[in-house]
Amino acid sequence: MTAGQLTGQEDTHLVPHQQHLLHKSMQPAFVDLQQAAANAGFELRLASAFRPFDRQLLIWNSKFNGTRPLLDSHSQPLDASQLSELEKIHAILRWSALPGASRHHWGTDVDIYAANCLPEGVKLRLEPWEYETGGHQAEFSAWLNEHMTQFGFYLPYAEDRGGVAVEPWHISYYPLSKHLLQQLTPEMLYHTLNACEIAGKSQILANLDNLYSKYIGNICEV
Repeated sequence: MTAGQLTGQEDTHLVPHQQHLLHKSMQPAFVDLQQAAANAGFELRLASAFRPFDRQLLIWNSKFNGTRPLLDSHSQPLDASQLSELEKIHAILRWSALPGASRHHWGTDVDIYAANCLPEGVKLRLEPWEYETGGHQAEFSAWLNEHMTQFGFYLPYAEDRGGVAVEPWHISYYPLSKHLLQQLTPEMLYHTLNACEIAGKSQILANLDNLYSKYIGNICEV
């Protein structure tokens, strides 16, 4: 893929699917996964798929500048005024990727849920408790964990490795994403971020190698 595709600034590798965009080589496997889920009684839907660079930048800047909440590892609000710039960067990265480094840019990674398991009037929050025992997505999550590998999918954030928090809703199409991660180098990311108006830029660029190893390359094995 091109640098623009890897960093979410081009979408020529994508095809439409149920009001979202997916990588054209991943979509057939995702359709098969949806059908298998339907056969098992789950209405598998996309909460998020491709996310462009500008959208990720907006999320980042909003969190850094305090117009969106910062959360700790237990999804509880943090007081941003008590944090240094670098501490804010680490707090954001627990739940949100750096613009240019989101796996959602690739179209191979999606956030999913079972619509028919979501209680009426309840808004999906994409927080771990929803997918754990007692949560409304628990039964679907158990099915997903058992069957998704048959279709090439896995959970890159299945466990807390000290980087990104656990995300039981985030699945990745391994046959493609394993190669794309190798192509997204710290150098490519540095040039991308240096050319944009991202909040906390100087601290991000000064610490990029560490941030890359902790939050981007630090994923679960298949």
